[in-house]
Amino acid sequence: MQNRTAYNSGGGSPREDLETRLTVELASVVSAARRRATRDGDRQVDTAHLLHGLLESDPSVRAAFDGGAQIARLLGYLVQRSIGYGLQWHGTVEDSGAVPMVTEGVVPGWSPAAAAALDGALDRAHARYATHAACLDLLAALVNDPESRAVEVLRRAAVDTEQLAARLDGDRSGQE
Repeated sequence: MQNRTAYNSGGGSPREDLETRLTVELASVVSAARRRATRDGDRQVDTAHLLHGLLESDPSVRAAFDGGAQIARLLGYLVQRSIGYGLQWHGTVEDSGAVPMVTEGVVPGWSPAAAAALDGALDRAHARYATHAACLDLLAALVNDPESRAVEVLRRAAVDTEQLAARLDGDRSGQE
């Protein structure tokens, strides 16, 4: 898989190039994840920041879960990140091992796992012949990395990530 988040084909910055390939909704989620990482004093945007943005911003993402109680548990864990849960992550680089740890070519300020998730979202969009990755594409990519922080949060909130992945794989159409 080519790391599309690392290059820029349009002559602009990698960030600008990336955002031209996301739906407006997903670009908003990415911006929220960046703000959250900065506000929390984290060095990098990680998969948990992305998951938090998806849950807060997109109704189709919330609909992919088993009801409001599951969403409430997830948001509870994510909100507690800076005051307890997740402090073991503070100041560390998220590298789930799903992709080789790369320091060159990854979007500055992004963990390797978060950059890989965005690549996965772009791949998923491409597979359904869409020009822009959508929020459900990113959720599916997050769920497919079993060692990511996002999946750790999902599991702690009693989300069956395999079942969620299967549901998302069955819903590849009509996202754009």
